Amino acid sequence: MSLFIYDVIVKRVCLYKDYRPIVRVTGSHKTFVFGVLSIDNKQLFRQYDKFDSQTFLKYLKELHKKFPKMILFMDKAKQHTSKKVIEYIERNSNTIKVILFPTASPGFNTVEEYWRQGEKDLFYSTFYTNFKDMRRSIAEYYRTKRFNLDIVMYLTREVL
Repeated sequence: MSLFIYDVIVKRVCLYKDYRPIVRVTGSHKTFVFGVLSIDNKQLFRQYDKFDSQTFLKYLKELHKKFPKMILFMDKAKQHTSKKVIEYIERNSNTIKVILFPTASPGFNTVEEYWRQGEKDLFYSTFYTNFKDMRRSIAEYYRTKRFNLDIVMYLTREVL
């Protein structure tokens, strides 16, 4: 899961000696993107307004339709390990196997490389005039971009 934030207008900046600056904005808009890639370079990215167990479960069900039999590597975010998600995985244990990444180990997650590339392609030297345009751009990018990352090479890059 990756979080993209669109901060609206900066209203005021308060500077006090020996304190961290305080920036007041009119509001932030957030969008969350879930993403998976398979060993044969198939992928499924979806964008949601929230990151909670309910949206993750919705994504997991869609993922299960696309990949009826899978080994799913994921981090230990509470949304990934909620009671409802665990129950769904247990009900489908004959077709879903879950392996959890070690805590604080984003280097094992190849999708992290996709988030890094997406951030660079979508946000370096780009300004979005509104949140709707930013969401649309993110959706199009992850819908059409083919990353073609060799998962085995990525995961063994430190060893080889």
